[in-house]
Amino acid sequence: MVGVRSGPRLGRQFGWLWAAYGTSALGTWLAFGAFPLIAIQVLHAGPAEVAALSSVGALAGAAVAVPLGPWAEFRRKRPVLIGTDLVRFAALLTVPAAFALGVLSFVQLLLVSVVVAAADITFRAASGAYLKTLLPAEHLLVANARFESTAWTMTVIGPPLGGAAIGLLGPVATVAADAFSYLLSALGIRAAGGREPRPERRPAARLRAGELLDGWRYILADATLRPLFLNTVAFNGLLMATDALLAVLMLGPLGFAPWQYGLAFAAPAIGGLLGARLARPLATRFGQRRVLVAAGTLRAIWPAGLVFVGPGTGGLLLVMGVELGLIFCCGVFNPVSATCRLDRTAPGRVARTLTAWTVTTRAATALLTAVWGVLGALLGPRMAIGLAGALLLATPLLLPRRAEPVADRARR
Repeated sequence: MVGVRSGPRLGRQFGWLWAAYGTSALGTWLAFGAFPLIAIQVLHAGPAEVAALSSVGALAGAAVAVPLGPWAEFRRKRPVLIGTDLVRFAALLTVPAAFALGVLSFVQLLLVSVVVAAADITFRAASGAYLKTLLPAEHLLVANARFESTAWTMTVIGPPLGGAAIGLLGPVATVAADAFSYLLSALGIRAAGGREPRPERRPAARLRAGELLDGWRYILADATLRPLFLNTVAFNGLLMATDALLAVLMLGPLGFAPWQYGLAFAAPAIGGLLGARLARPLATRFGQRRVLVAAGTLRAIWPAGLVFVGPGTGGLLLVMGVELGLIFCCGVFNPVSATCRLDRTAPGRVARTLTAWTVTTRAATALLTAVWGVLGALLGPRMAIGLAGALLLATPLLLPRRAEPVADRARR
């Protein structure tokens, strides 16, 4: 049996980065769903406007983030992390401020969602590059597993707390809490201190057009990153595309109460915590490639079970069981995948590569969500969920089956 150990100490700087990540993750989950609620309850927006807030905001934010990857690549990453945290703090704080002054508008919500989405992508790219300079390669999986564990822990505790706060204080208050979580994150990263290596070259006065595509070129040229990238984009997009349809099915025809719907997805997040704890010992025993293929294959099997959900306790238990298995496999897969990306990316290309990765994943998710919304209207939610589940079964074919040595790739 594989044992679970806490792993090595990763130092003071990582500790601050980890704490900052946990703080902002909690703030994000506290405010989960707050923007649609504000649009509906405060601004009296219709379904089309609420859908645009999610899809258009995500797509526009991804587009804005494209040039920010090359921009961040040639700058010290810690100031970039602090800056993007402060941008998110300032942008989100305009919402409660405008609400208090009685001037809040739908256009402002949309603009804030674009700014936050772009800053979030840039932060993720810069944090990956910063982590690669902060820790030796053998400790990256430990660090990514701790981030993954924290993410699932906040998934368990954040939405219930956020729901209670929304019930007592309203959704605008949770947006304010989310804003201050980014301020605390910025202060934590600043407190980390330490010296950071200077980038390989100083940024040019003007960004060259070719640099915008460097991240995609690098991914597609790598025998391991390319299939892993395609698998991630397809899996995440198809999985997230059915979220709204499942909500419609469960809260509509099947008659589940909102608290039951929330429980069906919050409680199984424990599986992600357990999976993240097992990721490093499994990779140590069986190797990262085998764990990627096994966990990536198993996670694709579970969503097809959602097509059989029915009413009552049996249906609720079915959803919880499917989500538990899915999230456990994702908890194993995600930190190993994140470590593989960092291992196979040269130090001077991390920010551009991670930006391209995240931009594509989020854009594909937004587009597939829109497509599945149309399919749900034409075929019905259950049939559309079943179609996505069937397509997900094919995504393991995209997983990397072999890899060139990391050392050969790093020299390119």
